[in-house]
Formats: sequence, C-alpha cells, structure tokens
Amino acid sequence: MTSSDADYRLLTEARKWAAQDPDPETSASLLELVRLVEDGSPAARQELEDSFRGTLQFGTAGLRAALGPGPNRMNRVVVRRAAAGLADFLVRATGEASPWTRPRAVVGYDARYNSDIFAAETAAVFTAAGIETFLMPAALPTPLLAYAVRALECDGGVMVTASHNPPQDNGYKVYLGRHAVADSGNGAQIVAPYDAEIAARINAVGPLDTIALAPEGWTVLDGSVAAGYQQAAAALALPEYFPARDLRIVLTPMHGVGGETALAVLNAAGFSDVTLVAEQAQPDPDFPTVSFPNPEEPGALDLALETAGRLDADIVIANDPDADRAAVAAKDPDTGAWRMLRGDEVGALLGAHVAARLAAAGESAGSGSAAGSEGVFANSIVSSRLLARIAAAASYAHEETLTGFKWISRVPGLLYGYEEALGYCVAPDLVKDKDGISAAVLIAELAAAAKADGKTVFDTLDELYLQHGLHASDQLSIRVADLGLLDAMMNRLRVSPPESFGSSAVEVFTDLAEGSGQLPPTDGLLYLTRDLTRVIIRPSGTEPKLKCYLEVIHYVGSAAELPEARQAVRAKLDEVLRDVSEALGL
Repeated sequence: MTSSDADYRLLTEARKWAAQDPDPETSASLLELVRLVEDGSPAARQELEDSFRGTLQFGTAGLRAALGPGPNRMNRVVVRRAAAGLADFLVRATGEASPWTRPRAVVGYDARYNSDIFAAETAAVFTAAGIETFLMPAALPTPLLAYAVRALECDGGVMVTASHNPPQDNGYKVYLGRHAVADSGNGAQIVAPYDAEIAARINAVGPLDTIALAPEGWTVLDGSVAAGYQQAAAALALPEYFPARDLRIVLTPMHGVGGETALAVLNAAGFSDVTLVAEQAQPDPDFPTVSFPNPEEPGALDLALETAGRLDADIVIANDPDADRAAVAAKDPDTGAWRMLRGDEVGALLGAHVAARLAAAGESAGSGSAAGSEGVFANSIVSSRLLARIAAAASYAHEETLTGFKWISRVPGLLYGYEEALGYCVAPDLVKDKDGISAAVLIAELAAAAKADGKTVFDTLDELYLQHGLHASDQLSIRVADLGLLDAMMNRLRVSPPESFGSSAVEVFTDLAEGSGQLPPTDGLLYLTRDLTRVIIRPSGTEPKLKCYLEVIHYVGSAAELPEARQAVRAKLDEVLRDVSEALGL
C-alpha cells in the first residue's frame, strides 16, 4: 500500500467516524484534524494515526485513555460500545445465575471532562438493555461507587474516572457483584476471565446505530447512599479504645471529588481540626495547581505542606482526585522538615494499628490476646515484607498477591490489605477496594494516639523497626518509547540472570511468569539474596515502563543504632540500584 493509499483510507475512516459521532464537539475536532492533514501537517497526521491505531482495549482496569475522537480514545462512541458489551455480559451472567432475576447496576462518575456525560449514556444503554440502573447523584469518590455496588446489591458497577492520570484522560472502571461474580469478588474490580469475557461482548457489538439508549427509566440516587457510606466510614473510628482526637490535620483532595466526603467523615469521626487546602478544595478537571494530579509526584503536595507549616499542623493527608488513594506527610523529628511517607511506611503503620484495634476489641470482649486471630492481612508482592512480620506477631495469617487491588480485595478472610502505590483497604466489609477516605480515618486515629503519648508517626515506625527490623525500599522506573524494549530487557535478565545484588549472592530466583500455587502467572522476576535483599522487576501494566522494586532489611538492637542503620540501608539501596541498572544494560 502506498503512502497516498494509506492516507486515503485513514481520512475516509476519520470522516466516517465523524459522521456517526453523537458528540458535535469531537466530530468537529476530527474534521478539523482531517483538514490539517490534507493541508500537509505532520503533527495532525500523527495525531490522527494514533487516534485510529486500533481499538482501545478493555482490560483489567476497564478503559483508560486520552479524551478525543476515534476508536483509540475515550469518547461517546467508545463508551456506548463498552456499555452495550458490558450490559450484554451482565444480562447473560445474571440470567445464568438466577434466571428470574433482573440484572442491576450502578454508575458513578468523577469531575473530569465528560465524566457525567459518559455516566449518563451508560445508564441509558443499561436501561435499554433491561438492566435496573442506578446513577449516582453527583460527582463522587470511587470508593463510594464500590460501596454502592454491594449496598444496592448490584451485579455490576461502572465508575467513570481516570483516577490520578493527567487532565486530558478519562476512564471506565468496572466492578462486578451479586450474581455476576463469585462471592470473593463481590464488589471488587474485574479480573480474568471476566475482563476477556466482557471484551468479547464489546467486540461483538454491532454498528453504533444499533445500540439502543433509553430516554429515561434509570434511578438517580438521592443522598442516602452517600450518607450511608459516610456514616459507616466515620463509625470505623474506635473512640472507646483510641479516644485521642487532638490532631491538627491539613487535607487536600487535589482538585478531585473527595474533599467534601473526606471532611465530613473525619469530622463525624471526631476530628474537628481539619483544614482543606483552599487552592485545591474544589473539583477542577484542569488540576491547575499541580503538574500531575498524583500525590506521589514531586511537588504535588507543596501547597499542602505550605499550609501545614503555616498552621503548625500535625499531619497532612492527601487524596488523589477520585479519593481511592491516600498519602501522608508529617514533620520528620530527625530533620525538622516535612516529608511524605512512602506507601510501605503508611502500609506498615496501618497494619500495626489494625492489629492493635483487633487486640483491643478482643480483650474488651474477654477473649484474650488471640481474639480475632482468624482473618488475613495481605499486600501486593512488590510491597514491603514488614506487614507479614506485623501480622505474624499478632497471630494473623498473611498473603501476598499480584499487584492491584483487584487481587488484594479477593483474599478470603481479608482484614486489611495494602499496596505500596498509596492504596489501603482498612475495611473490606465496607469497600472491597482501596479507599483513601476510610484509610484517612484510621491514619488520623493512629496519629492522634501517637501524639497523645508524646510521639510522632515516625516514632511509631521506629518501634516497628526495632521489633521487626528496619525495612527500607526504593524504586527504579525506566520509561521506554518502544514497548519492544521492555521485552528485550526482561529477556536479557532471563538469559543472563544476575548473580548478586548489593554484594550479596542471589539465593532464590523466581520467574513469576511460571506462576505458583500462591500466585497466578505474571510477567516479572523476583530475586532474593543471602542477606534478604529483594529485587522484583516487571513491566508496568498501565504505562510503557519497566519497574524495579528494591527492599533491604537491617536488624537493629536499640533505638540508638537507628540513625546509623538508616545510613547503612540507604547506602545498600544505592548499591543495589547500581547493580540493577548494570544488569539491565543501562
């Protein structure tokens, strides 16, 4: 095919798309792109090619991409097709499980561009397909949608959000419940084989004009579901065991939809001294004060830390824009400077606090220290091993899962789960997913308890390190322009596996692609050295990156040894980072 033939086909396909696009804005932008291509613009041609380079694939995160026209973007055509395919799946799954039951679904949305439109059209498609459909009354946090799936006994749930992605993106996150999934996945995000089955139903959808949209018939929920979530999240606090509430909190929703809900929940839990970061308090799809609306990104917490310094706050809590993640910052007593805690640090603090809460409740019930030892603590395989030691010390089981809360939330008997990317599930019976708002309640509770004892959260961490060893982690992310480079780097490691990291010989090498009795197969490599240094290398599931997770453990005999131990583990991590880079041929 000549270049002119390819251009003709591309422009023809674009015009055909524009003619059927129900959104006049994306249709007009597409025709303008066509005009620019005809005028010889290479940038416009590249944009048009990318917009029509295949169909946006439905996977375990549902859909997520930049807004815009074409099959490889998020738009009303793609959303209608996704809704129609998902509706077909829900009708079939519910009919097979309970032939006389009408399927039921709930749809939520955040404040990003077009989120409300995508949600409303999803509700219209679901209703036309015979599904009893509930639509959230406003832009609300993702955990509230996950809560609603079970609270309303739904077979499916859709959250229109791109979480902490850049402003130009949007997405379509899918949950299953009731008759559509096994009990362990009721209210959780989809995993295999459901993702492939839904994708097949989407691919089988006919032309756009065959997708029916009901003009009405779905139920716009009142405030009772949101109120039920807020009440249940606030009730997680246990003032009878942890009465301290003297805590000055700075809270930022980072221009997202969590501010009002998080503030109401913290206040109802007894934390009245909470200040919202004024510049970031209201939802704004442009995220104007941050270069990237992710609490992990450098600079994202600058305004919150400035506010905390001005108010002499005790702690900063930040939610990402859809409020399913939580970040924590506090003043480090060693340096006097504010710093954000790593996800593994918060994960360990919350794990120890959950164990302490269970112990307190058990002792109050008169059942002794082993009370409630039924149940499981869990974290993703790339998260710290410290939680396993905390769980064992409290006589609880512990499990490792693949990365992602779609796996963590499915652990039978889960009491608490987390992953290092700022995701925490502190109340699996409330929300079967990560939840930055319920996590904020327990973060505030443990920080207030520490303050009442004359300590900081860093002192609490040090106590865990003295008991279980100083666990220190770091990451190396390598972004690539060509996805083939990821395969090449992984193949290099498989063909020539490193013999040591940080001057410690590799004693265990596990190719995670082979799977095991504990974990399904996934593309990744795990190394464990003689001194318990752990290195995990895997391609990112959502970005063109190779991600390397490092952890070293240093056992400490006394608090006086901690400063020197911190320097030692930092030097060790730096040495391991150099060895990883060398092994990858960087």
